[in-house]
Amino acid sequence: CEEERYLRVKSAHGRLPYHSIKACLEIARIAFEDIDLVVTPGITYPDFEERIRDYLRHCFGSCPRVERIHHQQAHIAAAFYGSGFDEAMCLSLDATGDGACGMLGRASLEDGVKVLDEIPTQNSLGFFYTLMTYYLGFEDGDEYKVMGLAPYGEPNIDLSRIIRPVDGGWTFDWSFVRAAPPVRSPFEPLYAAKVAELLRRPNRMPGGDLSSFYRDVARSTQTMMEDCLLNLVRGLKDRCPEVRNLCFAGGLALNCSANQRLREAGLFDNIYVPPVASDRGLALGCAYHGAVLLGDRPWQFWSPYLGSSYSNDAMRGELDANGCRYEDANDPAEMAAGMIAEGRIVGWYQGRSEIGARALGNRSIVARCDDEGMRKRVNARIKYREEFRPFAPSVLAERAADYFRTEGADYPYMCFTADSVPDKAGEVAAVVHVDGTARIQTVRSSDNELYYDLIKKYHDRTDCPVVLNTSFNLKGQPIVETPRDALMTFYGCGLDALIMGNFVVRK
Repeated sequence: CEEERYLRVKSAHGRLPYHSIKACLEIARIAFEDIDLVVTPGITYPDFEERIRDYLRHCFGSCPRVERIHHQQAHIAAAFYGSGFDEAMCLSLDATGDGACGMLGRASLEDGVKVLDEIPTQNSLGFFYTLMTYYLGFEDGDEYKVMGLAPYGEPNIDLSRIIRPVDGGWTFDWSFVRAAPPVRSPFEPLYAAKVAELLRRPNRMPGGDLSSFYRDVARSTQTMMEDCLLNLVRGLKDRCPEVRNLCFAGGLALNCSANQRLREAGLFDNIYVPPVASDRGLALGCAYHGAVLLGDRPWQFWSPYLGSSYSNDAMRGELDANGCRYEDANDPAEMAAGMIAEGRIVGWYQGRSEIGARALGNRSIVARCDDEGMRKRVNARIKYREEFRPFAPSVLAERAADYFRTEGADYPYMCFTADSVPDKAGEVAAVVHVDGTARIQTVRSSDNELYYDLIKKYHDRTDCPVVLNTSFNLKGQPIVETPRDALMTFYGCGLDALIMGNFVVRK
C-alpha cells in the first residue's frame, strides 16, 4: 500500500506512512500490537531509528523492535527474494540512497545477500540521467519522459565530458551536479548550468519547443546511460560467470528501454526486475529482509495486486451519495470489451490495487489500439500530457509472440520493452512507439482472471488480442485508490465510461 494513493499527493515527499500502514493492518486483519519488527532504510542516518520509533508511538501508541537496512540493500532484497531464483547476481542503481547510488551483490537462498561493492553517490549514473532531465526542461521525477523522447532523436551529442563508460562501469564528473563551494542562494542553479555551457545551448525552458537538438540530447543521454550500464553488468558477470540469473532494482531499473538492451546482450539467461523497482519497492525489500532476520524463508513475489479493495456495496454507496446515474453489469468484462470495440475509452476499476507505478489491469484506462489516433485522443482528452509519450499494450500471453518479439518470455509487469513484429505493428499502432518498440504487459488468466477475460472478449469481437492500457489517473496525480477517486477522475477528464466493480457509469 502506497501513502500517495491515500493522501492523493504524488510521491508524498516528506510524509511518513500512516494511512498506508492502517490499510496494511486492515488487509492483514491484525492490530499494530501484533507487529514483531519494523524495518526501514536509513542506516547511514544515526537518529533515524529514534525518529521512526517516536513517530510510530505517536500514531499507534507503541513501537516494536526497529531495524535499519541500507537503502540499496533493500532494493536488492526486493529483487532477489521476489525473483524466485535460488541464486543470482544482484544490482541496485538509482540517484542516491544512504550515501550510495548503487550496490552490487551475489545472493542465494542458502547464504542470503553478499554485498560485493557499493558505488558512491559522486559516481551516480542516476544523477547523470536526472541532470540531463533538468537540462531538457523536465521536472523532478520526469526521467521517464527523457526515455520516451529519446527515440525521436539521434545519438550525436558528445556527453563524454560529463560521463563516459570505462571497463567495469563509468566515470562521472560530479562537478556538473554540485559546484564547489556550495550554492549560497536558492536562486543559484544546482543543475544544468554547466551542461548548458558545455553544449553551448541554454537548457530548454519547461514547456518550450522540443527542437531536434533537444531530441538528440535525449537520445544521446539514453544511449550513454545504456552503454555505462552494460559495462557495469559485464563486469558483474565476469566476477561470477557461472551464475546465470540477474536481479536488477533501483530507479534506473524502471528504464524499460535499457532493460531490453540488457536482455538482448545475452549476459544472463534470466533477468528479473520487480514491478516496484524504484523507491516504491523499498518497503517490500525491507519486509523480505525482516522475514529473513526472523528466520522465515521468504516467498517468491506472486502477484502485484496487493493493495486495498472495495466492496460492491461500498461502490454503490459512493455512486448513490454522489447522485450518479449507473447501471448494473452482470459481466463487466463483456461490457468493457463491447465499449472498447466501439472506440470508447473506459476507466477500469476492479479488485485490489496494483503495487508500483504502472497500472496492470485493476486501476487502468483501457482503449482499442489499432489506430494511432487513439493514442492522440487519450493523451489530449484524458492524460493531458506530452504528445510524444507512448502507451503500453496489454496482450494475451499466448498471443504475445504474434505481435511482439518476446523470445518466449513473459513480461507481466511492463518492465521491458520489446520490438514489435513489423507486419503486425500497424494493427496495434497506438501502442507501438516511433522506434518500433512497446512496453508490453503479457496477461495470463492465472495472474488476473477478470482483466484476461476483458481482453479475450475484446479479441473475440475484433480478432485483436491487444488493448491500450494506461494508469487510471490524470497528469501529476497518483493512481486512483478509492471509488470516490475513480469517480472524481472519471468526471474530470474525457473518459467515455467507468466500469467499477459490477457498475457502469456513462457520459
